[in-house]
Amino acid sequence: MSALVKLRARHSAAIPPPAADSAAHDAALNAAEAGRRASASLVAGDPLDSIEDFLSSMAGQRRFSAHTVSAYRRELALLRSTFPDRDPAGLTPADIRPQIAAWHARGLGARSISRRLSAWRSFFSWLARHRPMVVNPAQGLRSPRGPRRLPSALSADAAVHFVATPPAGAATAAGAASGVPSAASVARAEMRMHRDHAIFELMYSCGLRLSEVVGLDSRPPMSAAGESRGWYDLSAAEVFVRGKGGRARRVPVGGPARQALADWLACRERDPALREAEALFVGPDGRRLSGRAVQQRFAMHARHAAMPTHVHPHMMRHSFASHLLQSSGDLRAVQELLGHAQIASTQIYTHLDFQRLAQVYDAAHPRARRKGSPDTTSN
Repeated sequence: MSALVKLRARHSAAIPPPAADSAAHDAALNAAEAGRRASASLVAGDPLDSIEDFLSSMAGQRRFSAHTVSAYRRELALLRSTFPDRDPAGLTPADIRPQIAAWHARGLGARSISRRLSAWRSFFSWLARHRPMVVNPAQGLRSPRGPRRLPSALSADAAVHFVATPPAGAATAAGAASGVPSAASVARAEMRMHRDHAIFELMYSCGLRLSEVVGLDSRPPMSAAGESRGWYDLSAAEVFVRGKGGRARRVPVGGPARQALADWLACRERDPALREAEALFVGPDGRRLSGRAVQQRFAMHARHAAMPTHVHPHMMRHSFASHLLQSSGDLRAVQELLGHAQIASTQIYTHLDFQRLAQVYDAAHPRARRKGSPDTTSN
C-alpha cells in the first residue's frame, strides 16, 4: 500500500499545475522580477526610474491628488534635463545653487522657484531612504525673496451681496427667441439657478476649496470602507471633506447655505435624471460638475450681480477666512476650518485684516495724509 502511495505521489508531481495556477505563478514571478528591477534601478542610479518610483509612491502611499503628482512630474523632469548625465544621489548644494541664480536672472518668480525647490527637496528626501546619500542637495537652499502678495478677498457686504443675489434664471436661447420658453428650458433654468445658489452659499459658508466642492457626494458612503472625497451630512448640517494630503475635516453649514442646499436637493428629487446621481452638484445630464464649470458660473454670476471686480471660487474661501478671523480673532479655529496643515498658512489672513484696518485709518484719520497729496492744513 505504501508503494502505491509513493507511486501516485511521484505521478502527481510530474503532472503540470492547472492553467489558472500556472498563470498566477507566472504573475507572481513577473511581479518579483519587476520589483527586483526597480530596486536595481535605484541602486544603479537610473534618474528616470527613480523619479517614476517616487511619483508612484506619492500617488499610491501618500495619496496625493493627480494635479499635485502632475506638478511634481514637471518639476522633476526639469531636474533630469538640468543634470542629464549626473546621478541624483551625487548632486550637492553647489550644483543647484547656480541654477537658482540662473532662474532668478531669467525672471522666474520667487514662488515658482520655491515650488521647484520644494519638489526637488521632497524627491531627494525620498531617494535618501533608498540609496546612500551624503546630503540632500536641495536642503537649506532658499529661493530669492519676492513681494508678499496678500490673497484677494471681498468685503463682508460685497460677499453677502454676491451670494444673496439670485442667479440668473433665463430660458434657453431657443425659448427666448420664440418668446414662449418651453417647459424643459424652464426646468433647466430652475435647476441651474438652485444649484448655483447652493454652490455660492456653501463656499462662502464653509470656506471650501473648489476641488472639495465638486468632489462632494449627495450622501455618505454606504459603508465605512467606502471611498468618498466628501459628502453633505443633512442631519448634522455639516460637510465632510478630504482636503490636501487626504486630511479629513468636518465644517458646519450656516443657515442660508442649508436653505439653499434644501432647495437644490428638492429640485434634484423632482428630476429622475438627477435623483440617483452620486455627486452633490451635477449638470443637466446627471454628471458631476467640473471645476471649470464652477469657475464659469462664478464669472457669469459676478457680471449678473454687477460686482465691481472679478470673482473666482477661491476668493470666497479667502473671504470666509478673513471675515471669520475679523469677527472671532481665533486663528487656530480658522486653521481647523480651512484644513491648513500649518498655522503659518492661516496667518496670512492676519496680514489681510491689518491691511483693511490700515485702509480705514488712511481714509478716516485727519493726520493720515497720503504720500503726494496736498497739505491743506493751516499753520
